[in-house]
Amino acid sequence: MMIARKALPRRTVLRGMGAALALPLLDGMVPALTALAKTPARAPARFCTVYVPNGIIMEQWTPADEGGRLDLTPTLQPLAAHRDRLLLLSGLDNTGASARTGASGAHAKPAGAFLTGVEPLRTTSSSSLQLGTSMDQIAANAIGQETTLPSLELGLEGTDTVNGVGTCDVGFSCAYQNRLAWSSPTTPLPVEANPRVVFERLFGAVDSTDPKMRAARLRRQRSIIDSVLDKVHDLSGELGRGDRRKLGEYVDSVREIERRIQNAEARGQEIPVVESPAGIPVSYDEHARLMFDMQALAFQTDATRIITFQIGREQSGATYPQIGVSDSHHPISHHGGDKNKMAALQRINTYHISLFGYFLDRLAETADGDGSVLDHIAILYGSAISDGNRHDIHNLPILLAGGAGGRIRGGRHVKYAEGTQRLTNLQLTLLNALGVPAEKFGDSTGERLHELAGVAGAPTV
Repeated sequence: MMIARKALPRRTVLRGMGAALALPLLDGMVPALTALAKTPARAPARFCTVYVPNGIIMEQWTPADEGGRLDLTPTLQPLAAHRDRLLLLSGLDNTGASARTGASGAHAKPAGAFLTGVEPLRTTSSSSLQLGTSMDQIAANAIGQETTLPSLELGLEGTDTVNGVGTCDVGFSCAYQNRLAWSSPTTPLPVEANPRVVFERLFGAVDSTDPKMRAARLRRQRSIIDSVLDKVHDLSGELGRGDRRKLGEYVDSVREIERRIQNAEARGQEIPVVESPAGIPVSYDEHARLMFDMQALAFQTDATRIITFQIGREQSGATYPQIGVSDSHHPISHHGGDKNKMAALQRINTYHISLFGYFLDRLAETADGDGSVLDHIAILYGSAISDGNRHDIHNLPILLAGGAGGRIRGGRHVKYAEGTQRLTNLQLTLLNALGVPAEKFGDSTGERLHELAGVAGAPTV
């Protein structure tokens, strides 16, 4: 980089207060200056998406009743303790998955459209991706600057590159089914599956959340920042115009770190002492629960208010011997009416719901303002396809959990007539509930689903 021409070694550091901050590659800096937000007087709006792949056995998911009180089906039974905080929505279609072309992409298109409402552009190149900005990132842009992390993108199956790993639809980049969150139509966000990495993003490279250790780290970071910024002016005088611009980007980044520290200090609430996890556990159960624990902790500490979590990517080949299913998930979803395969898929569906129930347990027992985190959050649980055997994008399995601060009335099953309602209208409604003044999202018609609040025709939630 240009700094080398000024006889500054690649590993030049800015020193101050007995500490040092290394100069990174300034070309990679992305400043994110925002005004500091005051801590809200009441529990803030929060949103989480929990995604499951390869469809659902809908007969075991959907209640027999046409609406009204929610009767828990065999698949949903593990959520019985939270029935009053559940709203099952039947009849929503993933119409964004078929809006652009008639090309194939039986998994890539539904998965890509699930949080964007846009059909992916057929391409295998990471340089020509074209989708849309996902709803979680729209929300993060609106409310994420009030927290340390604008959003978290997590999963149980890691994808180290944009194209990722595993089987993907022919002619479509793996990014479309590996990534749920898109910060722009061309930029998918990576999924983190390692609990240790998540922990360190939330609390820094420390071994636990012990208040003394955390306070010491914050003080040290503040000292580094204060002293390092004093050195910037002297260094700037030695550089040319291009490198001064790069250094300016670096300063903006350092100030962003300062903003994050100030937010962490301003919250000032007590947090539980949690030891840092060692990495990805061998046990699937332990891995899933640990990742849900990290999410609960992130919401509890207000480190972020927006999370997307993929239990699996589309065409996931995960096996579940712990529940007696040793065959791969995706092949089982193409059951062809075979009763044994359908029974195995239903066990997987129920198992995923039981893990989700653990998450709801954690949120329900975590105090938040005048209630619990579960009272104040909105969680969208579901899949981009309904019948995995046919890759059906109609009548999706969609479940809302949480009270969203009184904006969602649970304990009910709302059923829309076939072909009359889009998933994107639900997502537009949720964006409005989060305080985002959007008028349209993806391929939405602009209609709000007032039934979420329990009264048809009520004001927009």
